[in-house]
Amino acid sequence: MINTKMHKAVYGLAEQLMEADRKGHKDNFESLYAQLQAMCVDNEKTDKDHPEQWETLADFTEELDVALSLYEKALGKARDMNAKDYLSSIAFSMATLQVELGKTDAAIQSLADAKISANKIEDKELKADIEELLERLQEG
Repeated sequence: MINTKMHKAVYGLAEQLMEADRKGHKDNFESLYAQLQAMCVDNEKTDKDHPEQWETLADFTEELDVALSLYEKALGKARDMNAKDYLSSIAFSMATLQVELGKTDAAIQSLADAKISANKIEDKELKADIEELLERLQEG
């Protein structure tokens, strides 16, 4: 479980990043991104290390290969915690990037993993999104 202070910090940065991006404020976006990245690095291998911060960093990473590696890091941390919600959402995000990168087989595997994890979560919308993308990719 992520502590409330950490969650608020990550969520607050995410909101600011979205706003900076929406307004086209690249310098502000880069500054906020650097803050989030520093938070992840500072918290790594401490009791504050959590998949949510790494997933959020990946969400705002523009270079797709780098984002994918950050999702993989987040996924490993979610596995260590056996956090089904994070396992599902991270694997789904990975799959969408893998599709963009033309890695359909990897995307199908990520979605299959996400579907297994999603069996234990309450987020019906995420479950439906996983199933829909998986079916679309399997159909060809």
